[in-house]
Amino acid sequence: MKIFSIKSTIELNFIDQKTCDIAYNSFLPDFGKIITDRSNVSVEKRNNSLIFQIESTDITAFRASVSEIIGFGKVVEGTVEISGY
Repeated sequence: MKIFSIKSTIELNFIDQKTCDIAYNSFLPDFGKIITDRSNVSVEKRNNSLIFQIESTDITAFRASVSEIIGFGKVVEGTVEISGY
């Protein structure tokens, strides 16, 4: 029996539309890995932002989804720093 569900939004804001588009297209191939029976994640591209909506039925699944999004953000950040963009 599930006694609660968790809903949250994570918004990654980028310096410009081009960087946002690159991040969005980079994220899509791995997107299926964070959708499970216990957690659902959707992503929307809006202006210079990626908006992630997370819905989970348990804390562990929620934390895993958030960690995947944060890890993705760190990879994008590191790539932009290395490329000097």
